[in-house]
Order: sequence, then C-alpha cells, then structure tokens
Amino acid sequence: MTSHADLQNEALAGHLLDQYAGRIARSRRPYILGLSGLQGSGKSTLARVMKAQAEARGWPTEVLALDDFYYARSDREALARDVHPLLRTRGVPGTHEIELMMSVLAALPHASDKLPVSHPRFDKGRDTRFPPSRWPRTTRPPRLVIVEGWALGIRPQLQAALTRPINELERTEDPDGSWRHWVNKQLRGYQPLWRKFDALIVLQAPNWEIVRRWRGEQEQELLARHAPLAMDATAMERFLAHFERLSRHALATLPALADTCVEYDDDRHVTGLSHG
Repeated sequence: MTSHADLQNEALAGHLLDQYAGRIARSRRPYILGLSGLQGSGKSTLARVMKAQAEARGWPTEVLALDDFYYARSDREALARDVHPLLRTRGVPGTHEIELMMSVLAALPHASDKLPVSHPRFDKGRDTRFPPSRWPRTTRPPRLVIVEGWALGIRPQLQAALTRPINELERTEDPDGSWRHWVNKQLRGYQPLWRKFDALIVLQAPNWEIVRRWRGEQEQELLARHAPLAMDATAMERFLAHFERLSRHALATLPALADTCVEYDDDRHVTGLSHG
C-alpha cells in the first residue's frame, strides 16, 4: 500500500521538475539543483524520487549526497588531534572534502565509457568511506545533477553570533569558542560549491525541536534493525548538539536564499510552497 509520504513525494517531485523543466531543457551543460534540508527532513528520499521521475522524462540524472563526501574516519581523527577534539564527529563544515565534490561536478559533463566519473560513498554503519572499488561510476553526461545535503546554501555566521555557546556541548567542550570559530571559517570554503547551483530548493522544517524529533525517529528505526553504530537517546542528543548552531542559523536564513522553499508541518506534511 502506498503511504501518504510516498504520494506526497511523488507529487512534490513532479511539481519541482515541472517548475525547472524549461531551464533544464535550455541548459547547455548539466543543470545543478541544490536540495537542502536539515536532518530527518526527507531530502535523500525526495532526491531519489526526483531522479526516477527525471529519467522517466528522458533526462539522465545523477544524485550527489554531501554526506558521501565526509572525510574518512582516519582523516577526522587527524583533525581531532591537530585542530579540535569535536572534529572527530562527522557533520559540520570542515568534515567534508569539498574540493573532491567540485572536481566531480567539473568532470560529469565529460563522462563517458572511456572516461567514467566516480564519486565516493560513505558507510555510516562503519563511519568511514567505502573503498573506491565500490564507488558509483557515471559513464554518460547527465542532463540534471541533484546535490542533496543538510544546510546546503548556508552562509557563515557573523562573528558576534559565535560569542555565546548555544548548548551544553559548546559550553563544556568548546568553552573558548575555538571549534565554532574554526567551523564558521571552513564554511567560507563551501561558498564556491553553493555558487555552482543553478537553483536551490530548501525543505523547511518548523523549528529545531521538530528536527531533533525527526532525526531521533530515524535512529529509532536503525536501533530496531540492530544497525551497527546506531545511537541510543543519549548519544543521539550529543550528536545533534554538534549541528544545533548551524541548523538554527539555516532555519532562520535559508528560506530567503532559496529559489524554492517547501514548508513542512510537524509531521512532514507540505503546508506551503513558495518560489523566490
């Protein structure tokens, strides 16, 4: 039986593709669509549905997930040792290999059987990358590239906003603010990637508390399946605390930067759709 969420995603994907169809058709290179949403907002599922519908329209499509470009665990251990212990945890700006994503985007228009383009996949169960032999390979230039990830499009915070800690993690483990200042500085290095997007779609959650609930529900499903490294409630709270600052910043600022903003209620029902 088809769920309400499935039907909603099918309808939303169709609407979004209709909205951008003319621009995609006119583009002389792959059209790059950013799909930004905080944890648990359903962006990965929506990206998959959009890919299937786009290919049914005859548009070869690639989906690149920001999560797949996390640095390997060994690299993050080095960051934790050399910069700040909180960088052991994946997620914040500075823990992705942005240069690699930029090089993949640059190579995709030239993909062929002779020059396949591969991109990384991240194994969240092992908290590190899959070996390159298991990376997806693209052998034809896509018409559409969907880049999905948490807080795509976000701009650095003002320095004054970094002064006060936002939660217990920052108060106790980043008392001098060095971690959050470093992360904010790294975010500047993400701006060239954001500028590659031909359009930005933002999936807007109602508030940070709802994001926490959504992400917790995802983890409960993993725990029920006995997935490796699934987090209990305490570990989940600590993990999300790493994201809280920039998630709140995204909720406050991204709708104004979006070409399309999809508004959700507490149960992920679409309640509004606005085009910038």
